[in-house]
Amino acid sequence: MERNMLIKLSYDGARYHGWQIQENALTVQQVFQEALYKITSLREDIKACSRTDTGVHAREFCVSLKTESPIAPERLLAALNHYLPEDVAVRSCEEVPLDFHARYSCLGKEYIYQIWNHPVRDPFLAGRALHYWYPMDEALLDRAAKNYVGSHDFSSFCTLDKREKGDLTRTVTEAKVERCGDLVTFTVAADGFLYNMVRIMVGTLLRVQQGKFAPEDIPGIIQAKDRKAAGPTAPAWGLYLNKVFY
Repeated sequence: MERNMLIKLSYDGARYHGWQIQENALTVQQVFQEALYKITSLREDIKACSRTDTGVHAREFCVSLKTESPIAPERLLAALNHYLPEDVAVRSCEEVPLDFHARYSCLGKEYIYQIWNHPVRDPFLAGRALHYWYPMDEALLDRAAKNYVGSHDFSSFCTLDKREKGDLTRTVTEAKVERCGDLVTFTVAADGFLYNMVRIMVGTLLRVQQGKFAPEDIPGIIQAKDRKAAGPTAPAWGLYLNKVFY
């Protein structure tokens, strides 16, 4: 009898070319499917909550799995973690209704972007946080970030490609910048995100820090609906998919 499982995993994306299977490139989906096949010997139907790009990390990434395997959720969790590499881990596994879909049942996501703000780089954060060695005013950046909140057409914050079609309006429910010691974190939650949206938001905030934009310029950048109006795309390695909401 077919069952549907919700699997939540986390991974360090440093050595992966994102989640989705690609030719001639190692991805998280590839190692996940290989581990799963060793357990069930079946080519399972897997649906993911989203795609992550090369070098992006996930603290909570969700997969729905339809399977006829009778293995119990707790045994599947243990078996997957046995076969997965050290930089990927299953955090939980539970049975869900058959109509649950990791992507289409999703109500929203939360991302964080980490910046190591110190004159000297931290070797333990290499590939896991952007090193920004000039002084940062987190209160100024938090004030700028608040302008992202609301329902807007985020065309200015999207790298257009074949995946982005139709309505580019997204509703941001939270956007904030906080400091803990030398680590500055941008947190943003929304009902959905466009391609490179969070990384462009961060690049734009860095332009605010550099005095090239004022916090009050953000609404105008959004209204321009022009990618050239916003800041650059920040590097991938500071970005984490932090939570998925259902």
